Parts: sequence; structure tokens; C-alpha cells
Amino acid sequence: MTAIPAAPPTPRSWTGPLMVLAGGVGIGFAPIGLRFGLDELGPQAIAFWRYVFALPLLLALVFVIERRAPRLPNRFILLAGTFFTLDIALWHHALTLTTVSNATFIVNLGNVLVGFGAWFFLKQRPHAFWFVAAALAILGAAALSLGGGADGKGNLHGDLFAVAAAFLVSGYMLCSNIARRSIGGIEAIFWLTLVEIIVAGCIVLATGETFLPQSLAGFKVPIFLALVSQIAGQALIVTGLGRTSAAVAGLLVLVQPVVAAAVSWRLFGESLTGLQAMGGVVILFAVWLAQRGRKPRVAVD
Repeated sequence: MTAIPAAPPTPRSWTGPLMVLAGGVGIGFAPIGLRFGLDELGPQAIAFWRYVFALPLLLALVFVIERRAPRLPNRFILLAGTFFTLDIALWHHALTLTTVSNATFIVNLGNVLVGFGAWFFLKQRPHAFWFVAAALAILGAAALSLGGGADGKGNLHGDLFAVAAAFLVSGYMLCSNIARRSIGGIEAIFWLTLVEIIVAGCIVLATGETFLPQSLAGFKVPIFLALVSQIAGQALIVTGLGRTSAAVAGLLVLVQPVVAAAVSWRLFGESLTGLQAMGGVVILFAVWLAQRGRKPRVAVD
């Protein structure tokens, strides 16, 4: 397989990593919103409407920021949008088959795989700090996800769905990183969202979920997710990927399970165990450590 030439981000820029980190915080609210919306809509339908409500706002932002209509997308945008939507679908399905802790831990490993994928496919060899940060992130994710005790019975099939979702996460991050080399951030997220609407609509039809909620109040959660997780979350991540190496970005978005755990603690009274709290601290330290060597080196063949 021919490697895609690497295009290192601007070394002096700190705005890209900050955008990715802030986007990870926004994405962290996605499982919270999902819990509130399941009384009215199925998980796949919630994702579908999240994309639908975000699209017109993103189109308006394209015209405001770029002062023109969005340019046609490249093939990596189409791949990234498909990977992301299938990741969400498989992740939700895994949650119905295996324990929440197993599925959460396995899917979060996909963010670590991004660094190895970038090294193999893009010839972006991460800094030595990244490998230490990645190991710490895995330990922290394990403590955060598995440290709460048993939450059900594990299932091999469910775990395999989570593994597939993890690979899709890394594929989404890598393709988004490549796509951003030839298209602006706001345009990229617009086209990603359009692809996600199409794929998510097909998934809703395939799963037999209903598209419409029982009442108009059922649209509150998708609108919230459109604003917080899609526009303020995914859009910031995709925009930041144009100025951040894929390896570092993969670790930065690991802030999302920490945010989800912290918000669940406050909203649902789900107190964290000592092991989980330590896991969150370790993840945050890994995120900080990854920044110490955020400028990637290009591997020599």
C-alpha cells in the first residue's frame, strides 16, 4: 500500500490542539443527551436528528465565514462521515449486548489507534512523549470504564462490535485529518454532517426505529446534541485536525469520557469510585503529556 504523504501541522500553532480538546468536551455531552432522549426516540433516530438539525446552521456558517457556497468534498470527507456514523451505530448496538464498561473502554482504545494508523498510513511518527501518553491513556481509560464494578454480563459478540467501532473511530480521525488538507474546517464539517444524515437515515430504516418522536418535546435532545455535540463538538475537532497531528488529536479527544463521567456524577448522582476518579486524572495527565511533543516527525522509508 502506498503511503499518503504527510503534511505536518503548523508547529507554532496551539489553536488546533485547543480546538480538538474543546471539541472532545462537546462530544462528552453526547451520551448524557442520549440518556435524556431515549423516552421519545431510539438511539439511531436521535443521532439522525442530531445531524439534521445541525446541517442548516453549518451551511449558514459556511456562507458567513467563507462568503461563498461550500466547495465539493473530497473522497476522504465521504469516508470520514461514513466511518463516524457507523461508529455511533455499532457503539450503541454494543451497549445493548455487553457491559457499558467493556464497550466504553474498547471504543476509547480507537482514539489511541489513531496514532499508530497515522504512523503506518501517513508516515507521521509520533514524538516519544506520545507513546508514554498513549500508555497512560489506556490505563486511565481502563480505570475510568472498568473501575465502577460490574454493570452487567459481558458478551463476546458485544465486545466485538465495540472493537469494530474502535477501528471506525480511528478511521474517522485519520480520514478527517487528510481531508482537512484540501478543504476548510467549516466546509468539512458541513459535508461530513450531510453524509452522516444519509448513512444514519439508512441505519434507522434498517433497525426499524421510528423517525418521529411521540411529541414535539422529543426534538429537544436532538437539538441540544446538534448544538453542543455536532456543531460545538465535532466541528471543533474537525477544524482543529487541520492544525494538529492525528496522533495527538486522538489522545486529546479522550477528554470526552472524563467529561461524561463528571457530568453524570452531577446530573444523575452517579458517584465515581476512587479508581474511576484516578483514571480520569491519569487521562487528563496523558492529554497534557501528549502536548509536550505535538509536532510529529516524518518517518523515513
